[in-house]
Amino acid sequence: MTLCGFEIAPGEKRQVKLPVPGGAPLEAWLLCGAHPGKTLVATAGVHGCEYVGILALQKLVETLDCATLFGQVILLPLVNSKGFFAGVKQLNPADSKNLNREFPGKADGTETQRMAWTIEKLLYPEADFLLDLHGGDWNEELAPLVFFPCGAGQKLEQETRRAAQALSVSMRVCSTARNGLYSWAAQKGIPALLLERGGNGRWTSEEVEADCEDVLRLMNHLEIIKEDFNVIRQTEISKAVYEEAPADGYWFPQVCAGQEVLKDALLGRWKSSDGTQSCEVRARFAGRVLYETTALGVRRNDPLVAYGTA
Repeated sequence: MTLCGFEIAPGEKRQVKLPVPGGAPLEAWLLCGAHPGKTLVATAGVHGCEYVGILALQKLVETLDCATLFGQVILLPLVNSKGFFAGVKQLNPADSKNLNREFPGKADGTETQRMAWTIEKLLYPEADFLLDLHGGDWNEELAPLVFFPCGAGQKLEQETRRAAQALSVSMRVCSTARNGLYSWAAQKGIPALLLERGGNGRWTSEEVEADCEDVLRLMNHLEIIKEDFNVIRQTEISKAVYEEAPADGYWFPQVCAGQEVLKDALLGRWKSSDGTQSCEVRARFAGRVLYETTALGVRRNDPLVAYGTA
């Protein structure tokens, strides 16, 4: 059969390079199951300092046995390799753009925009389902959670909600994002999820194992593998607030990711870089902290804290 323009035989595992116009190719692994079934595309390293997902997909490349698969798996463990090796949070240092804000891409755009174009043209058509692995960057702390799309039609919302419920995280969050790798796939009619785990530029073997398990849980949901997993009780976050810095300045967080907060609780304090302005960020309603910035310095429109409720 053909995957992403490459011939591959049932039961074969193969590393390939997906061409990016005018730039370095994206490295991918094609795993063709011995039996027919659906195709899962899983990506990690869109943000180069979010390490848990990168290591999880690398481990799955080594451990998945194509002879046991009912379908295909396409893995991209490190999409933004330049950001990874430069230690740059969220951006591709080649053009200072965030790949997760550049969909749809452009074949004649900047390097990041061309990467987005390649992903849409070569990977989207193969995907029966897409999973994008993320985590808190070196300046962020977050609670493990999964985002699913709520702005791409009721049928796709229901399908992705069911898939999210198969994972081991305790929170699933409705998202109306449109211009990211997973959210643009949803806009194109492809069921997709964004899984978040880890943060602060760190990783643990336990977090890597948990991400591996969640990929396997999704594969089981798609019937690519046949295993038994226990059901994890989840809370659906249908209402969320994403606070941003009003200008360059200092951020003093007062809560931790995963913490329950009451209405009007102090979440943090922001102070302008020249010290002439300041404000308190308080919870507009009772809920749970999804993630928060731990870095002292923040730029205008940088995320400060996010929280939500059912």
